[in-house]
Amino acid sequence: MPVPMDLRSAATAVISNGTRDQGTAMSAQRIGISGIGAVTGYGWGREALWDGLVSGKSACVPRFEYGPDLGDISYLALVEDDGDPADGQSRFARAMRASAREAIADARTRGWQAGRRVGLVHAVVLGEVDLWRDWYLKHGQRRSVREYLAQMPSTPMSMFMQEYGFTGPAMNVSAMCASGNAGLLTAKSWLDAGIVDDVVFVATDISLTPEDVLHFVKLGVAVTDSEPLEASRPFQEGSRGFVMGEASVAFVLSNQSDRPYAHVLGGAMTHDGHHVTSINPELTQVRRVISEAIADAGVPAGDIGYLNAHGPGTKQCDAAETRMLEEFLPPSASVFSVKPLTGHCQGAASAVELAVSALGYDRGAIPAPPQVAKAHPQLLDGLTPVRQVLTLKTSIGMGGHNSAVILAPA
Repeated sequence: MPVPMDLRSAATAVISNGTRDQGTAMSAQRIGISGIGAVTGYGWGREALWDGLVSGKSACVPRFEYGPDLGDISYLALVEDDGDPADGQSRFARAMRASAREAIADARTRGWQAGRRVGLVHAVVLGEVDLWRDWYLKHGQRRSVREYLAQMPSTPMSMFMQEYGFTGPAMNVSAMCASGNAGLLTAKSWLDAGIVDDVVFVATDISLTPEDVLHFVKLGVAVTDSEPLEASRPFQEGSRGFVMGEASVAFVLSNQSDRPYAHVLGGAMTHDGHHVTSINPELTQVRRVISEAIADAGVPAGDIGYLNAHGPGTKQCDAAETRMLEEFLPPSASVFSVKPLTGHCQGAASAVELAVSALGYDRGAIPAPPQVAKAHPQLLDGLTPVRQVLTLKTSIGMGGHNSAVILAPA
């Protein structure tokens, strides 16, 4: 959906001259998001994600199969059981390979050619949950060796690497809900260090079994019994928490991109060292991760026009990010969170949200959720024309994981 774009930002100059101060030399490479693939609650494919977001309707729909503990209806954004059976026994394996395959095909149409050394970074928190659940509850731990191997975290990665003849390195990254940012920054570090020529980065979380959902409800952070946009209202009054989703999202990352969606300028990660679920109320490490990300990117904070927030709609996360918005970014900056639309996709959450910013730069709009209550004055309200300014993507993972990535329009 093309809309007018403001081209006056210093972000264009930042990425065009390709230079940084000596202290930020590691971020000087023009690392582009060259291709995007997605499997989400909106359906299988990047266009299904974009069309769903632009519609302003949540991917979380009523589910009736989740049992009495969660009530008669549970609103969830589940990945449907689809994909190529040859890609694996589970939705997890099929979604992982489908999103990666789509990202590679997309990158090739945009001028990317694979280098000699293509690596794979897979961000994952709970892998093959469906298969392990069946292993214990249905099959009494009696399965063939081939079926058992399908449950190993290395198997989907190995099959993907074999399909394309990529020789790595390849590894899994896990940082709870910050895993998407953590995986992207890991991939960037490989490119910066010259370990690889290109990286396929995938984040997959297909883990919404009834047991998993129930325990997030018991923690008091997930909501399943109400319309998603009413229940989850990041940066608005009356928010009760987040609705839950699943996804697998993939990027091709390269510093040899002809026509990337966006550039990854830099980022940082910290840890609170405080509590297994709660944010340290002093916010010391949340502040540090943002200041270090800005320094790593080598850009002025005043050039950041968007905070693509973790924004789960919980009191402590929204309060923390509101403080960061007001302390670090200019009054002209806008904030948004797409979690009411996509659901909170846990280990894949920040990857989904990074894809939204990258696609938004390319297509001229930010598909923010519509406001339903009194909101922070800088919160976007619905589909909004994009400005060609920098984006700060924050992610706060359970257990103290903090991460921040800075994107520039291409």
